[in-house]
Amino acid sequence: MAIVSVEQVTKVFARDEGEPTVALKDINLDIEEKEFICIVGASGCGKTTLLRIIAGLETATEGTIRLNGTPIEGTDTDRGMVFQEYSLFPWKSVIDNIAFGLEMRGIPKTERREKAEKYLKIIRMEQFRDAYPHELSGGMRQRVAIARALANEPKVLLMDEPFGALDAQTRNVMQRELLEIWEETQKTVIFVTHSVDEAVFLADRIVILSPRPGKIEEVITVDLPRMRDRTAQQFAEMRKHILKSMEDSASIR
Repeated sequence: MAIVSVEQVTKVFARDEGEPTVALKDINLDIEEKEFICIVGASGCGKTTLLRIIAGLETATEGTIRLNGTPIEGTDTDRGMVFQEYSLFPWKSVIDNIAFGLEMRGIPKTERREKAEKYLKIIRMEQFRDAYPHELSGGMRQRVAIARALANEPKVLLMDEPFGALDAQTRNVMQRELLEIWEETQKTVIFVTHSVDEAVFLADRIVILSPRPGKIEEVITVDLPRMRDRTAQQFAEMRKHILKSMEDSASIR
């Protein structure tokens, strides 16, 4: 059984004036446990909307999303979310930011400290446990945000363009570090990105959404060994195929 099943999901946003906006139309997708899925497509195609519905932050107009066979209704700690904005609390230290979700769940202090220390070690920031967000680089802040999401030990990690605000070099470093975290934690990851290069580097499978209304145009299996070489011919050919698929999708609408 798939860990996440998206079944006939359509999302329509009502407008005060004019026709409603159909953001997503008839989305069907099964995601297996421990998969790394990237969702790509043009701006406004509904990538983030789909992720927010899986997170329980939005509701589908039609259709159902199931987690381990159970329909998703609202937010829950079985799904962790990492946004493009770091969304750390500036008045809390790194270790306290990581432990925040555990504190909100009423986890005893000793236990939440142990879990926070575990994920602090995974992101290799033990020496920054008492630092505050303003003392960290963008990449470091995002690593803390990832650790905070993982500390709740979700079944699925949802990531909405998490490296979009980083410079190119830091972004490449963070991609490699994320893969190392994924391999260590064995989490299912659903990752939204505008970058085809990023998707080919990270994903087991890439889901291409059409321009609005977002429909699944193609699902591509990335059968390349990790860590992937961006200069390799196979990498370039896959990137070219995805870009062409996106261009073709846009041209027929």
